[in-house]
Order: sequence, then C-alpha cells, then structure tokens
Amino acid sequence: MSPNGSDRSPRRPMRRKLLQALTAGLVLATATGCSYNWEDFPRLGMPTPTTEEAPRILSLWQGSWAAALAVGVLVWGLILWSAFFHRRSRTKVEVPPQTRYNMPIEALYTVVPLIIVSVLFYFTARDESELLSLKKKPDVTVNVVGFQWSWCFNYIEPVAGSTGDAKTSKDLDAIPDRFKDDFPANAGGAYDCGTPGTRNPQTGNPGPTLWLPKGKTVRFVLTSRDVIHSFWVVPFLMKQDVIPGHTNAFEVTPNKEGTFMGKCAELCGVDHSRMLFNVKVVSPERYEQHLKDLVDKQQNGYVPAGIAQTSHEKNRETNNL
Repeated sequence: MSPNGSDRSPRRPMRRKLLQALTAGLVLATATGCSYNWEDFPRLGMPTPTTEEAPRILSLWQGSWAAALAVGVLVWGLILWSAFFHRRSRTKVEVPPQTRYNMPIEALYTVVPLIIVSVLFYFTARDESELLSLKKKPDVTVNVVGFQWSWCFNYIEPVAGSTGDAKTSKDLDAIPDRFKDDFPANAGGAYDCGTPGTRNPQTGNPGPTLWLPKGKTVRFVLTSRDVIHSFWVVPFLMKQDVIPGHTNAFEVTPNKEGTFMGKCAELCGVDHSRMLFNVKVVSPERYEQHLKDLVDKQQNGYVPAGIAQTSHEKNRETNNL
C-alpha cells in the first residue's frame, strides 16, 4: 500500500505511458508504410537513377547496407544468445565460470573489423576513381558558379549569335588551363543566373533551371564566388563541393528526360536552404534551341566564374603535371 493509503503502485502510470508511447510509435510506423512503394525498397531510400554513372553509386550504397546488415545480425544474434542461454538460473545461485584473456576471440574481433573496413575502402576507392575520371573532349561543358544564395550556369558552347572564345574569356579566368584545353573552339557561350526567388515556369519549383541534353557526356566545372557550396542533383546520386579558389569537376551522362531537383548540400550561411535549382534533361535538339533562346534574350557570353585559383592550388596542379 502506498503512503497515502491507496493500493495503486506508482509504477503503473509509468508502465501505462510506456505502453501508450509504444502503441503510438507502432501506429505511426505502419501508417507511414502504407504509402511506401515496395518497388523502391531495393534502392534503400535512394531515388531512381537518371544517369549512366548513378547505378555504380547505387550498387556501392546497397553493398554497404548489406555489409552493415550482416554485421548487425551477427552482433544482435550474439547479444540475444548470451542474454537467453547464459542468464542466471532460478535454482542455482553460484557464480558461473569466468573467462579472461581469450586470445583467439580478441584477435578475431580485432582482425574482422579491419577486414570489413578494408573491403569497404577498396570498393569506395575503386568507384570514386571511376566516377571522378575525366574523359577527353566531353560533349557538353557547363561551368557551375555557386554564390550566396543561388547559382549561375555558363554553357561553354559555340552558339549562333554569340561571339567570343571561352579559352581566352576574362570572365573564365578562375578556371585552370587544364580544363580550358578541352573547351570547344570559338565557344561564345550563353549563361543563365538565378536568385532565391526564381521559379521553374513548368513546375513552379524554386531556383534557376539548368538544361542538359539526354545521352551526352556533360562535364561540370565547379567554381565559387564566395564560400564553400556543394552542387547536388538528387537523382544523379552525385554531388561535389564548390570551393572558392579550387576548381572541381566531374562528368555524367543523363539518360532520362525530365525535370529534377537540385540543391546546395553544404551549409553555406543563413539562406543555405534557399540555394535550390532545377535540372531539365531534354533532347539534344531542344537543348541547342534553349541555348539560342538565351542568346536571343541577350544572355550570351559568360558571367564571372568566381574566385581565381590560390597559389597553393596552382602549385598543386603544376606538381601533378
């Protein structure tokens, strides 16, 4: 009996609250799962890939999950086995035999994690090397310029009505010569810039729209005007930092038409969440027409690519030649 004369145990309300919380959690989990498409389950939360390179990233993601699940099942199994089969007996009160300094077991739980990490490192390094390799003379080159708080896209292409040369343009001085060597000749170019208030006219999604041709190898040359950003097209399953004074680049080949969402994946300041953009993949003919439309709107040439390379980066490139 409790001090106030009641038969109610103080533990009962706590147990009741715990039961209610578990029930609410179960209902929430099952209700959320009602709208889940089981066809998406093999991707384990990843969106549908829309480039030729994305399946490699998806395969690495799935393999990592498989390895994590195998380790988890093993650990959970050992924990449950120890808890159920080595629990204290109700009839025996003596202390069970104690095991100390089991060298084979200690060696096992030291060597096995090293093997797991080494295998993950091998596949990650292999795929990263392939994904970041640059082919000679890509079909399309786009200079992506990140700034607080939006994006500019320099289409480095020969476009009718746009005169100039990307290889000698002062606006592209921030881009190293090793990238300029692959620029097409007499590329007058076109550009498109956005603001946080820009909207895609077809979907209404916020941010400027980057146009790409389906089936063409696209090289993104990433530069920044201020701080570190990160260029991430979600269904490409690929992102890379946009660093002031350091030029990054990667290539993809879009293989599915449509409009996809992109965003900055690096916390870059107060309006980071508004650094959104769209990627519209169309036929090569429609892509070329879009560039002509930009020139017709006087958006020919290039906008400044950003902060020029630092001396440290120039030295690094010279040493790697």
